[in-house]
Amino acid sequence: MSVTLRDDFLLDPDVVFLNHGSFGACPRAVFERYEEWQLELERRPVEFLARRLDGLLASSRAALGEYVSADPEDLVFVPNVTAGVNVAAWALDLRPGDEVLSTDLEYGALDLAWDHVCTHTRARYVRMPVTLPLRDTDDVVEEIWTGVTERTRALFVSHVTSETAVQLPVEALCARARERGITTIVDGAHVPGHLPLDLSAIDADFYSGNCHKWLCAPKGSAFLHVRRDLQEAVHPLVIGWGYKNDATFLSRHEQQGTNDPSAYLTVPAAIGWQRDHEWETVRTRCRALAAETPTRLGFEPTAPPGLQMVSMLLPEDFPADLQARLYHEFRIEIPVFERPKQRLIRGSFQGYNDASDLDTLATALDAIRAAA
Repeated sequence: MSVTLRDDFLLDPDVVFLNHGSFGACPRAVFERYEEWQLELERRPVEFLARRLDGLLASSRAALGEYVSADPEDLVFVPNVTAGVNVAAWALDLRPGDEVLSTDLEYGALDLAWDHVCTHTRARYVRMPVTLPLRDTDDVVEEIWTGVTERTRALFVSHVTSETAVQLPVEALCARARERGITTIVDGAHVPGHLPLDLSAIDADFYSGNCHKWLCAPKGSAFLHVRRDLQEAVHPLVIGWGYKNDATFLSRHEQQGTNDPSAYLTVPAAIGWQRDHEWETVRTRCRALAAETPTRLGFEPTAPPGLQMVSMLLPEDFPADLQARLYHEFRIEIPVFERPKQRLIRGSFQGYNDASDLDTLATALDAIRAAA
């Protein structure tokens, strides 16, 4: 990687940042466009929010819709995927005895959300175990599908899981669910900007994706895509001005008073920035780094290569405070996750990373292991 691309990001140069997967990182030029939107809002707030915002959001949704192969009329912006999945969960109108089928690989905040919704509605949240390391995607479909019963009302899965960095076969799962009349909700937090995304091909009922992670847009930019025949029952977490007069799916979600929309409006700039920097070439290089990491470290990966993230099984001889020691002693930002009977370390590689970052991590892990 060239120094130029590393310098294009705002990250602290004294930290080896191998944790893009948690919150992303915004390039300098994209962040400057974000600040320009904020300044424009502050200079003429009434004109911006009361007269121009509908058109500005429509333009941003149009760019996003083209990027994810979806009709922009079926997309609304949300702050993050957690918000988007919450909206979908409440729209299901679950009843006592209904079941929401999921996996044991899902993001913890959304496990909590589903637990809350199911407790409130007296439904049941069913988390099917998925065998790791992953060997065959067909086996995953069957493992998950064994949890289907006559009470299964919805299927909730991640497109790419967070802690374990596994790409699940969501298109096959959504197709099978549609045959059974099961509503599908997909957590796509790690997909936009990371993998090619064709929402029309996946055909999920609800799909929520982050723009602030791998697409490198500002924090607080994400979307929720909803099948048109379901939109009537979908309401935002905040009820506001969008319900006045002839409320629509878009008005209900977009007209919420004085929320700052600058992050949403910057999404086209993030798409354009990656296009201008030949991002598919960047992704290919980052995927190669991720694929090399398990061999370089001598750890077993949780899944076959193919992503810019890789989670690996951590040997037992590493200390419990490994994540803190890597950061405080070696200035390496990388997460360590505790799972039942497993500890994982997850590396994320973005355009600002290169082989020297992997070398630094390997050297640090060797030093910590030797000192144990």
